[in-house]
Amino acid sequence: MEVFWFLPTHGDGRYLGTRDGARSVSLGYLKQIACAADDLGYHGVLLPTGRSCEDAWVIASAMVPVTRALKYLVAIRPGIIAPTASARMAATLDRLSGGRLLINVVAGGDPDEALGDGVFLSHDARYVATDEFLTVWRAVLRGENIDFAGSHVQVKGAKVLYPPVQTPYPPLYFGGSSAAGHKIAAKHMDVYLTWGEPPDAVREKIENVRTLAAKHGRALRYGIRMHVIVRKTNAAAWAAANELISHLDDDTIQAAQRSFARFDSEGQRRMSSLHSGNRDRLEVSPNLWAGVGLVRGGAGTALVGEPSVVAERILEYRELGVETFILSGYPHLEEAYRTAELLFPYLPIHVPAIAPATNLTGPFGEMIANDIVPRRSQS
Repeated sequence: MEVFWFLPTHGDGRYLGTRDGARSVSLGYLKQIACAADDLGYHGVLLPTGRSCEDAWVIASAMVPVTRALKYLVAIRPGIIAPTASARMAATLDRLSGGRLLINVVAGGDPDEALGDGVFLSHDARYVATDEFLTVWRAVLRGENIDFAGSHVQVKGAKVLYPPVQTPYPPLYFGGSSAAGHKIAAKHMDVYLTWGEPPDAVREKIENVRTLAAKHGRALRYGIRMHVIVRKTNAAAWAAANELISHLDDDTIQAAQRSFARFDSEGQRRMSSLHSGNRDRLEVSPNLWAGVGLVRGGAGTALVGEPSVVAERILEYRELGVETFILSGYPHLEEAYRTAELLFPYLPIHVPAIAPATNLTGPFGEMIANDIVPRRSQS
């Protein structure tokens, strides 16, 4: 099992849908989160993409030198950049990071944003373009010299001179929920991602992608993207969930839902359908809470509960074949620590030991009375 965290390049804070408790997403703050994730043993971090975010490639490039083992899941956007230029960027960052780059393929979802980026394609046409893009992208990073003439991508003598560290290229992650998206995943991807839907819905998606991939002679890995609200008790966790949306009013929720309604993303439609903009029935599956999706696009659900309960729900997804869990919480710095400290001991993950940097005995808390080393409590 791999557990990732998240770099909130589109904003962070203690409450959703308000400036109250908000934080400036500065380079220093993102560095704090990345270094915390690195020290705590998270496998990597996801960087979001789109016009609401700071650029993921620039941020990842800035974070690589200040971390040791942390991997960076960074988006490529077919239709916005040429596949050869994207491949060169990927090869460079993979080399400079020592093989710590992962690729998140994003075909789009907000038609208004796509138009602003010069992409005048329908939903299904974007996936045709993505297929062509990845055909060239994968080939040149495998070291091939390729001529290709598609409906949306045409290249002649395309190649990449400087190879990536990872062979044949950094692993490809992808989260399309439509039929067209499933076909692309089956043909090209290494890891298929789903947002945090109820287990039965996740099982159905995984089984469909697995069947399609088998027709190509391929076997994928699977991951899930969701938030987490873990506290020492279930009561405290649910209180924290309710506090997160305590500043939301109905006008803000309705405005957000109207914006999401224009998206042609099947994944966004499925997220919105879990709550339909109604805050009265947000527990859509045991301990799976859809409150985040009232105003946040993309991943809109959170696992809520005490550590053993949240771990039990995570392991239910693992039984479906999910190996990669991309988690987040608000605010992301504190919740990175809280999640690692409370939840990691209940999960079958390997957290690398951190060599003591400033003392001989390693981390043990605050010294008692000048010379007594604290013990672990029995509870």
